[in-house]
Amino acid sequence: MSVRRLNHAVLYVSGLDREVDFYTSNLGFEVRMQIPGRAAFLRAPESSNDHDLGLFEIGAGQVAAAGGPHVGLYHLAWEVGTLADLVSAREKLLEAGALVGESDHRVSKSLYAKDPCGIEFEVMWRVPAEDWAAEMSKDGMTVPLDWDSTIARWGADLPTGAAAGSAT
Repeated sequence: MSVRRLNHAVLYVSGLDREVDFYTSNLGFEVRMQIPGRAAFLRAPESSNDHDLGLFEIGAGQVAAAGGPHVGLYHLAWEVGTLADLVSAREKLLEAGALVGESDHRVSKSLYAKDPCGIEFEVMWRVPAEDWAAEMSKDGMTVPLDWDSTIARWGADLPTGAAAGSAT
């Protein structure tokens, strides 16, 4: 798998508004999208990513159920350069029995997997930025990944993100 860079991190938090305030006030992040009481997606200054940090509320003082979310890292997202790279990663993760999900997040096409310790990670391909508005106008923020229509639209070998020279 040809990882180009770390694209974003996602954290489970207790006190979403407090966390958003911290990252916006102290580190200059901007809120890209917020689902009150549930989640926020923040972008770092001068970044060309859709978001660099995701925050998911788990509830104040909530004790994690066995295997459930707890305050801390949810996952890191590794960016690949082309849909062909994502297909290749999918094949390897399936073979390893590690693939746990596939999602279309409109601005990215993503695989979710767990390593042997059970730590979840994402492998994603970034939709070309010029297509973000059209993608975001569709129903549903997260839908099942339709491989055929995705590859038909952008082709397997279109480099995006870091592979296309984006600094962020």
